[in-house]
Amino acid sequence: QVQLVESGGGLVEAGGSLRLSCAASGGTFTDRAMAWFRPAIGKEREFVASINWSGTSTLYTDVVKGRFTISRDNAKNTVFLQMSSLKPEDTALYYCAAGRFAAAHTAASRYAYWGQGTQVTVSS
Repeated sequence: QVQLVESGGGLVEAGGSLRLSCAASGGTFTDRAMAWFRPAIGKEREFVASINWSGTSTLYTDVVKGRFTISRDNAKNTVFLQMSSLKPEDTALYYCAAGRFAAAHTAASRYAYWGQGTQVTVSS
C-alpha cells in the first residue's frame, strides 16, 4: 500500500510559478510510473503529466506542454511538478498518482494509488 501526500499548492497570480511535491511512503516507489491529474468539466480526473519509473520518459497533456515539468527523485521517493506561466484555467485540485506499472501513461485506470490533492488557484 502506497501513501501519497501532496504539497506546494497555493494562490498565485497569472504568469507566476509553483512547484508541487508528492511524497510517497509505505510501498515501492522506484518501480512505478507517477503522474499528476486534476478535475475537469465532464471528467473526474484529467491527465496533466506522467513520468516513468526511471525519470527518462515523460508525457504531458497539450495545454501544459512547455509550461509544466514533471520530475522525480527516487532517492527521496518524491515526484515534482514545476508549473510556470500559470493561467487562471490551471486553477484546480492537483492529485498525485502512483502507477500500477513502470511506464508513463495518460489513463487514470493505470494508476493504483492517489493522494488527497493540493489546491492551486491562479488569479487573473
